[in-house]
Amino acid sequence: MNATDRTPADLLRSALAADPARPLVTFYDDATGERVELSVATFANWVAKTANLLQGELTAEPGDRVALLLPAHWQTAVWLLACSSVGVVAEVAGDPGAADIVVSGPDTLDAARACSGERVALALRPLGGRFPQVPSGFADYAVEVPSQGDRFVAYAPVSPEEAALVVAGREFSGAEVVERARAEAGGLGLTGPGSRLLSGLPYDTWEGLAAGLYGPLASGGSVVLCRNLGLLGEDALAKRIESERVSAVAR
Repeated sequence: MNATDRTPADLLRSALAADPARPLVTFYDDATGERVELSVATFANWVAKTANLLQGELTAEPGDRVALLLPAHWQTAVWLLACSSVGVVAEVAGDPGAADIVVSGPDTLDAARACSGERVALALRPLGGRFPQVPSGFADYAVEVPSQGDRFVAYAPVSPEEAALVVAGREFSGAEVVERARAEAGGLGLTGPGSRLLSGLPYDTWEGLAAGLYGPLASGGSVVLCRNLGLLGEDALAKRIESERVSAVAR
């Protein structure tokens, strides 16, 4: 990663320039048996499309607040980087009633209706599948995002010093996210390119976000992100650690 990177979106651009083919996020859902592996290039493409959806269709502007009512999931990671790309504030488990935009999973739709702005729903189905029936009052992410452009250019410059993330009641600027992720990567066992961290932590704390996204991105490593890891027995976990060539675990 480049020393000049000041926002999470900068980190992703540097990763894409350095080695677009390497794995970045490998996602498991142990309730459904789903496994998805995203290279840097594939992940960055999802981020670009989502950022174009945010900026274009949802008319998000720097400083707007986006409540993310989503679990630890590869699509949540995409939304976090898309928010950084546009310059909007990603509020993890934020108050939808105070947000400009809400992005909800299938289990939080009722709460998400408190948002008076744009509402987007994610089915969180394998392979990014659609809802069988679009929830009333929401745009279906899986319907809207495929047609978006594969390259993203922000309408306005994104300042690293402006608010970028709110999690567990604490606000971080883009620069603070990058600096803290870099500083804490070693403690997570991320020792540089090739390091591979398995995380079963939720995304509703800084620790979960650092292990499940920002630390691997800041260190040139990758993450094996596991939802519902508690359903996996110890023997099966040991096999996953071996098969995924995991070098550190956070759970």
